[in-house]
Amino acid sequence: MRNDLPEILTRLNHRLETLEQRVTLLEHPSEAVSPIPLAAPSQAEIAPLQAAESSSFAEAGATFPVLGKAMLGLAGAYVLRAVAESGSFPKLAVIALAIAYAGMWLIWAVRVPAKEWFASTTYAGTSALILAPMLWELTLRFKFMSPSVAAGVLGAVVFAAHALAWKRNLTSVVWVTDIAAAVAAIALLIATHDMMPFLSVLLLMALLSEVAAARNRWMSVRPVVAAAVDIAIWALIGIYASPESSRADYGNLSTSGLLAPALLLLLIYGSSIALRTTLLRQRMTLFEAGQAMIAFLLAADAVNHFGSPGSATLFGVFCLLLAPACYAAAFLLFDRVSERRNYHVYSTWAGALSLAGCFLCLSPLWLATCLGMAAIVATVLGARASRLTLEFHGLAYLIAAAYACGLLQYAGHALAGTFPAPPNAIAWVISASAVLCYAAGGQLQGGLWKLKLFQVLSATLAVGALATALVSALVGLTSAVITPGTSQVAVIRTLTACALALALAFFGPRWHRIELVWVTYATLAFVAAKLLLEDLRQGHPEFIAASIFLYAVTLILVPQLVRRSTRKAPTLAS
Repeated sequence: MRNDLPEILTRLNHRLETLEQRVTLLEHPSEAVSPIPLAAPSQAEIAPLQAAESSSFAEAGATFPVLGKAMLGLAGAYVLRAVAESGSFPKLAVIALAIAYAGMWLIWAVRVPAKEWFASTTYAGTSALILAPMLWELTLRFKFMSPSVAAGVLGAVVFAAHALAWKRNLTSVVWVTDIAAAVAAIALLIATHDMMPFLSVLLLMALLSEVAAARNRWMSVRPVVAAAVDIAIWALIGIYASPESSRADYGNLSTSGLLAPALLLLLIYGSSIALRTTLLRQRMTLFEAGQAMIAFLLAADAVNHFGSPGSATLFGVFCLLLAPACYAAAFLLFDRVSERRNYHVYSTWAGALSLAGCFLCLSPLWLATCLGMAAIVATVLGARASRLTLEFHGLAYLIAAAYACGLLQYAGHALAGTFPAPPNAIAWVISASAVLCYAAGGQLQGGLWKLKLFQVLSATLAVGALATALVSALVGLTSAVITPGTSQVAVIRTLTACALALALAFFGPRWHRIELVWVTYATLAFVAAKLLLEDLRQGHPEFIAASIFLYAVTLILVPQLVRRSTRKAPTLAS
C-alpha cells in the first residue's frame, strides 16, 4: 500500500488539472486551451521523499529499542533490590554488584556512536536512576553503607563520568551525571545530617567543572553545579550558626571544618575565573561575575560566624592584598574597548575588596584615616589620568570614611533635628577631604551621564560637609554668648543654607560647575522642607519671621545670580 501512494497522488493531481481546464473552457469558450498532459514525477523527485520517510521511520524504530533496553536496566536494578532485601548474599557483595551494574550503564553510554546522542543520554540517565536510589536505600533504609562511603561512591562515579566523556566531549553524559549527583548529594546531606562528606562531593564537582571550563568544555553545566554547592554551603552556615539546641541531630564540626568549604569554594572559582580572564584572555561571563561574588560573600559569612577575631583580620589582610592585584588587572590588562566588561568587574572587585579589608583589619580611627587618604589618592589619580572609575572609587572611599568616623550621623543631626555633641577631630579632617576631593575631581569634561552623576554626588557631599562645619561653627560662637535653643539653631541653619545657596549660584556658573547650580536648587528645596517641618512647628514667631525673610530674599536673588554669572562666565574663562 505504501508503494502505491505516489501513483495515487499523481492520478489525483492529473484529475484536478483536467477539471480546472474544463472549467476554464466553460467560462471562456473563445479560448482554446489544449490539455497539457502532466508528466509523472521522475524517480529522482520521488527518491528524496521516500528517503526522508524511511529515515523518520528508521529513527522511530531505533528509539524504541533504546527505551526498551533502559527499561530492562531498571528491571535489573529492582532485581538487585530484591536480592538486598532477601539477605541471601553478603552485604559487601550486593553493594559491589550494584555499583558495578550502575557503572556498566555509564560505560555503555560513552561507548555508543557519537551520532546516537539519544542512546547515550538515555543510558547515562539509566545509570543515574540506578545509582541515586540505590545509594539512598543502602544508606538510609538498609544501613549497608555509611554516609562517607556513599559520598565516596558518588564522587567516584562523577569523576569516572567526566573522565570517560572527556575524549569524545559527551556533554549529555556529563549533564545527566552531574545533575543526578548534585540532587543526590543535597538529598543525602539533608537526610543523613552528615554534611561534610556530601559537601566534599559537591566541591569535587565544582573543581571538575572548572577544570573542564579551562578547556572551554561543558560550559552549560557550570551554573547547575555552582548552584548546588552554593546551596549546600549556605545550608551549612545557616545550620551551624544557629543555637546548638536546634541542631542536636547534627554532629559537631571543628572551626576549620566549618570554614574550609566556603574558603575552598572561593579558591576554586576565584582561581578559575582569574585563569580564564587573565591568562586565556576570555571575556568574563555574567555567571562568573555573579558566582565570584556569591563565593566571596559565603566565605566572608563563614569567617564572620565561625572564625576567631584573628581569622577575620587575616581575611581582611587577604582582601587588601588581592585589591591591588585586581586594580592592576583592570588597568593594565583590560583597558581596551573589547574587554570593558572585564575592566569594570575587576575594578569593582578592587574597590569592594579594599573596603572590606579596611573594615575587617583597622580600628575606627585608622579606618577613617586610611579611607580618607585613599579617597584623595584615588580622586587625584583619576583626575590626572582621566579615569572616572577611580574618581567613583574615591567617592566611595570618602563616604565610607565619613560613616566610619561618625561624620554622616553628625551631619544628619547638625542640619536637622536635635543638635548633637561635637564629633572627633578626624570628622573635620574627612570634611576637608570631601571639599578637596570635589575640587580635584571635577576637572573631567563631557556629557556622559556617569560623569554628571559623579559630579552631582561629589558636589552634594562637599556642600553637605561645608554646611555641617559652618553650622557647627556658628552654633559654637553663639554658645559663647548665650545658650542657643531650638529656635536659634533653626535660624542658624536657615542662614547657613541660604548663604551657601547664594554662594553656589554665584560661583557655580563662573567656575563652569553646573552641578553646583543643581545643588543650589536642591538646597532651596531642603530649606523649604525645613521651614515646614522644623521652624513652623518649634520656633517662636520672631525667629520664624527671620527664617522666612532669609529664605524669601534667597529665592529672589538666586535666579538673578545664576543668570548674571552665566553671562559673565565666558569672559572670565577667556
